[in-house]
Amino acid sequence: MSTRREPIALSWSGGKDSALALSELKNDSRFEVVVLLTSVTSGYDRVSIHGVRRALLDAQAGSLGLPLIEITLEPNSSNEAYEAAFVDALEKMHARFPGIRRIAFGDLFLSDVRKYREQLLSKAGYDALFPLWGKDTKALASSFIESGFKAHLVCVDTSQLASSFAGRVFDNHLLADLPDHVDPCGENGEFHTFVSAGPIFTSPIETNVGETVLREERFAYCDLCQL
Repeated sequence: MSTRREPIALSWSGGKDSALALSELKNDSRFEVVVLLTSVTSGYDRVSIHGVRRALLDAQAGSLGLPLIEITLEPNSSNEAYEAAFVDALEKMHARFPGIRRIAFGDLFLSDVRKYREQLLSKAGYDALFPLWGKDTKALASSFIESGFKAHLVCVDTSQLASSFAGRVFDNHLLADLPDHVDPCGENGEFHTFVSAGPIFTSPIETNVGETVLREERFAYCDLCQL
C-alpha cells in the first residue's frame, strides 16, 4: 500500500550542499520537496552570501520545476532583521503550502548552526530536517562530482583560501588542490558554490565566468553570468 509523501520546504542557496540535500530527499520515499526558500539581498539583487545573480537563481528553480519563496534582506542586515524576514517568508509559504511542517537544510556538521535553525523554526511552529547531517564531507564532495553535478566556486573567504580559487570548477582537480585545513565541502565557510547542472535538473544552466572582485577586504566573489 502506497503512502503519500510529506510535503516539505528546502532551504536553497543554489550551492552544492543544497543540491545534495535535494538529491537525497528525492530518493527518500517519506518526503517531497514542494518549495524552495532562498535569502536574496535586495540592494544587490543577488543570493545572500553567495553573491549569485537572481537570474541564475530563477533559472535553477525553473530547471528544478519548483517554486521559490524569497527571504528578502537589506544589505548588512542584522540578525534580528534576518529573523524577521525569515518569519515573513514562512508566513507567505504557509499561505501557499499550509501542509508544510518541516524545512530541510543542507548543513553537515556545525552543531551551533543546527541548534540555531531548530530554535528559530520552533518559535514559528516548524521542525527542521537535516538529510546530510553527519555524512563524511570528503565522501560527499566526491559523490557530488561522480553523480554528474557541475558547480563553480562563486565566493571564497580569502582568510581561509586563496582568492585564485574563485571561479574554479568544483572537480577532482580542485579537491586535490585544496589545502589540508579546508573542508572539502567548504562547511566552515571557506567557499560557496553555484550548481549549474546535475541529475536533479531537467536541463543545464549555461554560464560564463566573469570578473572576480574582493569585498570587505576578505571575500572574493566571482560573477557568473547566464549565457
